[in-house]
Amino acid sequence: MSLAQIIETKLTQALAPTHLEVNNESHMHNVPPNSETHFKVIVVSEQFSGQRLLARHRAVNQALADELAGGVHALAMHTYTPEEWQAQGAAPDSPKCRGG
Repeated sequence: MSLAQIIETKLTQALAPTHLEVNNESHMHNVPPNSETHFKVIVVSEQFSGQRLLARHRAVNQALADELAGGVHALAMHTYTPEEWQAQGAAPDSPKCRGG
């Protein structure tokens, strides 16, 4: 199972998202081909209702503690309630890598 699939499984189990995207953005960085080190996740969950951004990010960090302690070098998190996601419709684009 790829690291992206593991991330998807763990976030699904922990947060029961209504929408989930796990994007491997390693190719945008100065890493070997086929790396799984840089990810962007978009998580839409009812569990985020009434939570501040920090609490939402802590929930994601907790679900992915093993991956963040190991192979994941960078994780961009975009966390929304279903209402916020409906109003916004998309997460911001990731910036270009400054290191290559």
